[in-house]
Amino acid sequence: MTIRDLHVAYGKKPILRGASYDIHKGECLTLLGANGSGKSTSLNAICGFVRPGAGSVRLGDTELAGLAPHQIFAHGVAQVSQARDLFPDLSVEDNLRLGAMRRGSKTSTTTLAGIYDRFPRLAERRKQPTRTLSGGEQQMVAIGRALMSQPRLLLLDEPSGGLSPEFCEEIAQLMDGLKAEGVTMLMVEQNLKLAFRAADRFIVLRDGAVVDGGDVKAMEHDHDAIIKNIYL
Repeated sequence: MTIRDLHVAYGKKPILRGASYDIHKGECLTLLGANGSGKSTSLNAICGFVRPGAGSVRLGDTELAGLAPHQIFAHGVAQVSQARDLFPDLSVEDNLRLGAMRRGSKTSTTTLAGIYDRFPRLAERRKQPTRTLSGGEQQMVAIGRALMSQPRLLLLDEPSGGLSPEFCEEIAQLMDGLKAEGVTMLMVEQNLKLAFRAADRFIVLRDGAVVDGGDVKAMEHDHDAIIKNIYL
């Protein structure tokens, strides 16, 4: 995916001011930045929840900027938002099945079995209403539902937000597995330990513009410098 000169405003307040970056196939790119720097807005602009005022969001040969969220989803972009956006009175399995509706396809039994292999706890709770699950288990459902669509690009907005250390480690292990499988991901994450563990590359946003970035492994001894660049 290529993002070029992306501008987004809420009313008269500009949030993104010409952000440009690439997301390479099979990598995890992490957006870093202080609160209000435009990280979540970037994800919402990519998936169509907010409409860019200017700029380009291209997935392959397809221009996504300006399309409705359901159209962007049909092109293979799935987001796991901070709110998770689950249907609380539906069962775990029904929530998961909703993720397979991209392009009007029916649920693949093989795909659903794969989600249960990845999240055995969800298999045990498959008939329970989602509202009865813990926060960590609900996050598993949200991620599992997104994976049911077999996305070309998976957007993750604070996947560890509000979770216990135990579930944070489970999310970290999940990210390890997704990377090994070659899932392309764009992630916003305040837990810098998880962000640096999961990401292949990072970019730093400040006041809606890209001000820094690089390869995580190449800068593994400079994380303090990266953190200073985020907050200073």
